[in-house]
Amino acid sequence: MRIASNKKAIIVREYQLDIGTVQVFEDYMVATFEEGATMTLERAYQIIGISEIHFREKNFGYISLRKNSYAVDPTIYNYLRGMENLKAFAIVSKKEIDMHNFKIEKLFYKKNMEFFIEFDNALAWVKKKLRKGKKKDKV
Repeated sequence: MRIASNKKAIIVREYQLDIGTVQVFEDYMVATFEEGATMTLERAYQIIGISEIHFREKNFGYISLRKNSYAVDPTIYNYLRGMENLKAFAIVSKKEIDMHNFKIEKLFYKKNMEFFIEFDNALAWVKKKLRKGKKKDKV
């Protein structure tokens, strides 16, 4: 899995959290967490805080690059659902267990959330959702 697509995406800022890395780009962010980490509500608030710093007044997408196995507290999605400007949530993994976990996570999130095997496909989907969001905002 590559983080950057064919076009050179410029990282606006990179954050090193205790469970991994969050890279912020112009209109999306990419999170990669460490093996065995647990995504708790407290840690989700860190990511929500990062999104508020960079995307307070604009729509954005979130890509979870699941190179490693880690646990996610599904109640986090109750809070993420309330973020009106989070327009696309993509999970990227080649692991079958992540596909099964995604089906459960999607039940909690109930908004635009998709699973991808390739990062470039996830990024294209996120950008497409953001373009659709801009068109709706202009109407």
